[in-house]
Amino acid sequence: MTGNKIEKVLGSGKLMVLDGAMGTMIQSYHLTEDDFRGERFKDIPGQMQGNNDILVLTRPDVIKDIHRRYLEAGADIITANTFSSQRISMADYHCEHLVQELNREAVRIAREAVQEYISENPDRECCVIATVGPTNKTLSMSPDVSDPSYRAISYDDMFDAYIEQLQVLFDCNVDAVLLETIFDTLNCKAGIHAYQIVREKCGKDIPLMLSVTVSDKAGRLLSGQTLEAFLASVQHAPILSVGLNCSFGAEDMISCLRVLAEKAPYYITAHPNAGLPNTLGGYDQTPEMMLSQMRHFVEEGLVNVIGGCCGTTPEHIKALGSLKSGKAHVPVPPSEDMWLSGLELMEVRAQADASFVNVGERCNVAGSRKFLRLIKEGSYEEALAIARKQVDDGAMVLDVNMDDGLLDAEKEMKHFLNMLACDPDIYRVPVMIDSSNWNVVLQGLKCLQGKCIVNSISLKEGEEVFLSHARDIKMMGAAVVVMAFDENGQADTYERKIAVCERSYHLLVDKVGIAPQDIIFDPNVLSVATGIPEHNLYALDFIRATEWIKNNLTGAHVSGGVSNLSFSFRGNNWIREAMHAVFLFHAQQKGMDFGIVNPSAKVMYSDIPVEKLQIIEDALLRPTQENADSLISLAQDIAEQTVDVIEKSDTESFKKPVEERLIEALTKGNSRNLEADLQEALAKYEFAVKVIEGPLMDGMNNVGRLFGEGKMFLPVA
Repeated sequence: MTGNKIEKVLGSGKLMVLDGAMGTMIQSYHLTEDDFRGERFKDIPGQMQGNNDILVLTRPDVIKDIHRRYLEAGADIITANTFSSQRISMADYHCEHLVQELNREAVRIAREAVQEYISENPDRECCVIATVGPTNKTLSMSPDVSDPSYRAISYDDMFDAYIEQLQVLFDCNVDAVLLETIFDTLNCKAGIHAYQIVREKCGKDIPLMLSVTVSDKAGRLLSGQTLEAFLASVQHAPILSVGLNCSFGAEDMISCLRVLAEKAPYYITAHPNAGLPNTLGGYDQTPEMMLSQMRHFVEEGLVNVIGGCCGTTPEHIKALGSLKSGKAHVPVPPSEDMWLSGLELMEVRAQADASFVNVGERCNVAGSRKFLRLIKEGSYEEALAIARKQVDDGAMVLDVNMDDGLLDAEKEMKHFLNMLACDPDIYRVPVMIDSSNWNVVLQGLKCLQGKCIVNSISLKEGEEVFLSHARDIKMMGAAVVVMAFDENGQADTYERKIAVCERSYHLLVDKVGIAPQDIIFDPNVLSVATGIPEHNLYALDFIRATEWIKNNLTGAHVSGGVSNLSFSFRGNNWIREAMHAVFLFHAQQKGMDFGIVNPSAKVMYSDIPVEKLQIIEDALLRPTQENADSLISLAQDIAEQTVDVIEKSDTESFKKPVEERLIEALTKGNSRNLEADLQEALAKYEFAVKVIEGPLMDGMNNVGRLFGEGKMFLPVA
């Protein structure tokens, strides 16, 4: 049976049975240290017992007999004994030099067992797949509690180890590769990266299967990701199936399988343990008990492949064979929405009514003097506090930039992202890796297990460099910001913006194969009212280009660095925030769904007095020199009156009824007088629940109304 036949069987709606545990069966043979060493390895230092993969060289008869027993029990898929046959795990036994031989022999023994069995049972059709374990290291977590940035191994070393193993497995023409017991998505991404490189080099279409182990009943991996976030992280790969193995017993696995069945556009596999281990480390679940629990997988149509992991035996597999005539899972269609992830999934719809995505801008050494100072001083905990505050304030994506002439940007990006990845309060949201140095971008991609965004690529250096960078991004599973630049420079007019974006789109989609929903165009937010007449059109041209992109470049998103718009008014925070609010309100109506903004900005569209709003809208949407001059005059007036206006606003607000003050506090996120207002409300309403059901609920309804009208931007957690 070839890899394509596996897909054919699954596509026909038939269930397949995977074999059971290898380690459990090896223990039943009561092998000694001498069995593991044999004559060949008698002089290797340390203990060899426990290195199950070495048995393909020292006791191949045992491994072959185990395969044979699983075939006789009814297994359709035999897993070669290759789980730890890479140099990282083998280094513990001083056997890293044996990787190629171990994999070749493991596949040979499995194939030999299958061929002998089929010759005796010609009505059966069985296959051999190679299991690839997660190694005994982790790329997303630090083994040193005092240093969250430390990693025991680098991405490149893990990638190289997987390359070495997978090259042998492809040469052996296994029917599929199964990356299993995935507890850290970044380990898995290194394996997927290696798989894609080897697959491309060999030109062989050997399917890829993935199987995750979750660490708690909430369905998170040990590295903290949810299953939905995991699916986002790996969706760039040519995957045949995803599934679950190890973890708990079948009974506690079903809720996680439902998540996969609902979200994953792949076939689903499940090979659980025989229950949870007892106090002696053994497994007590009988074949009948396991069958009873896994029957629900089939009755609900959740799976395509069933088998066993720790504690299972041929008797368990034989029992599961009775489920083969049951209902198989039908994969769901791939999502047309953008999937991003940190530890959790964030879905961004491509439709015009999609939610607006705030990209926090303060972890950028080029845009924040404080952040730059902290990085230069090595005050990383304080720098992380800036990231945490942005998430708390509503940033849905974090932009991280280390481009500064006095910094080692690659080193700083790696260090900061490693620390960030260990903080679940921050890393629940996706990260935008922001750099003009491609090596810094690649370093960042090797630090994050989630699906992040690369900011940015452009045609500035020509098509060859553009396509090379785009292929790297696709290979490593990220979304991408595409700046409206080409060989002739920045696109500063409406016509240039749409021409450059259209050319970039077709190169990315048609030549590289990047999904349209993973493309975010930045048609360049440029400064208005600078005194140069041509600049007055910049806001309107961006908004017009946004509408054109949404109508003509299917699936793509639009973003912009909003603070650039008001750069000529720096120092005047009120006018800048008001301009940003007006610009975002109108740009969002035309399809702008991302923006690099300050999520804690206080001025909302609905706050701006009518006469000031008219001046700002005229300058941005009806650009003339006269309207630009009016905006400049307004900014000068605001700069002179800011302190008086704030003091007057506080005084006037205090004169309002307490209900109005509470509604205003909720809407604007202003807690300055909140405690006193709540005390006044409690005295008036007597019971706290009446305050909640009254003015506080009215305030939340007002927030919802403003959000629905596009006059306010909220975090989506």
